[in-house]
Amino acid sequence: MDLTLSPDEQAFRDEVRAWISDNHPGKEPEGLSEDDQWKFRVDWQRQLHEGGWAGVSWPKEYGGRGATLIESALFNEELAASRAPGPANVLALAMGGPTLIGHGSEEQKERFLPPILTAEEIWCQGFSEPESGSDLASLKTKAVKDGDDWVVTGQKVWTTYAHHAKWCMLVARTDSEVAKHRGLTYFLMDMEQEEVQVRPLRQITGEAEFNELFIEEARIPDENVIGGVGNGWMVAITTLMNERSGLAFGLQVRLKILLGQVIDLVKEQGLEKDPLVRQRIGQLYTESEIMRLNAWRGLTGIMKTGQPGPEGSLGKWHWSDINQALTEFTMDLRGPDAPATDSEFTFEFLRARANSIEGGTTEILKNIVAERVLGLPKLR
Repeated sequence: MDLTLSPDEQAFRDEVRAWISDNHPGKEPEGLSEDDQWKFRVDWQRQLHEGGWAGVSWPKEYGGRGATLIESALFNEELAASRAPGPANVLALAMGGPTLIGHGSEEQKERFLPPILTAEEIWCQGFSEPESGSDLASLKTKAVKDGDDWVVTGQKVWTTYAHHAKWCMLVARTDSEVAKHRGLTYFLMDMEQEEVQVRPLRQITGEAEFNELFIEEARIPDENVIGGVGNGWMVAITTLMNERSGLAFGLQVRLKILLGQVIDLVKEQGLEKDPLVRQRIGQLYTESEIMRLNAWRGLTGIMKTGQPGPEGSLGKWHWSDINQALTEFTMDLRGPDAPATDSEFTFEFLRARANSIEGGTTEILKNIVAERVLGLPKLR
């Protein structure tokens, strides 16, 4: 694995850096309402789109930049390093769009892809349920055919940005007579109907980015089935693989930024020569470097096969462990009053509690790595 950039790749990185430097929106203003915070992110995504940087990895014929896998990784690293906000429609850009490009009809691509890029239509992900979190195949939400429509009833939970979304990537059971993996279908559900109720879930940080969905006979036209009836499991796997495969590049940069802030805190407290403190910093830095190198190794695998593989689960699992260890370290450094003190460190510590749950629990990701990467036997 050669990590030396080619002249074209270095030129691409320089172009990304220059554009972000010239167009950086600055830190999100303090004291904004939730609606104004959201508008700030939407405006930033539209600015990215105008510059040709939204959907950077999408093919050019679908409005993207057609960047290579390496260029996409460089873009994610540079965006994170600049501390610019993420785009508002991140779930659709990173997951929904690639899924639609891979499994959707040309009519679906023409209809749904352009407003993803402009953030005119926000997407959310309706996978998890109260009794079916990481075990997606056990979901109970049902869809029944009624003429040219499907009538959907069920409940979803931990649905990020559902309160802003126009469309939901919804997986529902359409056949209960076959094996549970085979009876699923992947839909795009219009969130703007009375039969879909969105209730926010307030987090320990005070935010409410997650939501519950209560769906009572909502209607989805047959033309909004993605990938064919009964093929929902494979389409959903495409979504999940895209979610995890690109995470590591931006996340490892964020870890390095936070670690730099922690080192500054160590110096402020005069602990830079404490052997235990130095050992913990060294361990965290080493772990973040391993994560970076594994991300590039995973990218090499994608370049060989043409699609994300189960190796992406390793990056998400690794990041969860490192980020939680790092934020716990900040609490130790700041003393017993730290959890009750309003600061960026406290926010990061509280938010990190979700890392080992969201995007697939660490336990499930370990099973995926064991069975599908290492080839170990299944437990059951």
